[in-house]
Amino acid sequence: MPKLLRIDASARSSRSLSRALGNRFISEWLRRNPGDEVILRDIGKTPPPAISEAWIAAAFTPPERRSLDQAKALAVSDDLIAELRRADLIVVTTPMYNYGMPSALKAWVDQVVRVNETFTFDLGRGDHPLEPVFTGKTMVMLTASGEFGFSAGGIRQDMDHLVPHLNTVSKYLGVTDSHHIGIEYQEFDDLRHARSVADAHDAIPALVDRLTAADANSSRPVTARAADRTNTAGHDERLGAYSES
Repeated sequence: MPKLLRIDASARSSRSLSRALGNRFISEWLRRNPGDEVILRDIGKTPPPAISEAWIAAAFTPPERRSLDQAKALAVSDDLIAELRRADLIVVTTPMYNYGMPSALKAWVDQVVRVNETFTFDLGRGDHPLEPVFTGKTMVMLTASGEFGFSAGGIRQDMDHLVPHLNTVSKYLGVTDSHHIGIEYQEFDDLRHARSVADAHDAIPALVDRLTAADANSSRPVTARAADRTNTAGHDERLGAYSES
């Protein structure tokens, strides 16, 4: 049966808009696929450690030559990669902080994108020496941001360093099919925000249907940022330029 890996990156819990999208997605998925396994990794509440010089040295040391301390340095990474390896579908729920990803999500990415584990490196490949180890996975990005207009043609189309970053590194997570649903306008707390939340939630059942359908095998990234609808969920604290709850 397919296995889902849910990554929650928001620093908030009950008032998090991105977590609420994740709850809706998982609920819709399990309603259609009740036997599927969901692996939950809450990095918003328990962030992975940032990589260090010792971590890098351990990662580039062959396993048979690693010291006990080096093995310990990679223990968290090993656990996170094991979860990733098992997953067929990766569901990332995340706010946009300061136009990019939360530090916890960046730490998770750095822990799992690891030489000889999720990618190989060979200069014999010329100018493209990195190749992913995994393939065939699907990623769903469920996001929330304080401002708006990040899609192509929007007034902030060049300011989104969250979704493009995730799409770039997703290759080394084994992702060949990615999809995005996002909430906007939170800082404005107006009708546009309310509509954006509602639109995002309304888009989830159709996406789940597409992913569970036999012909849902497109490899092109799909961005469906809900630009106009939301419930009246609580406001989030401002983190730098803007944030999400």
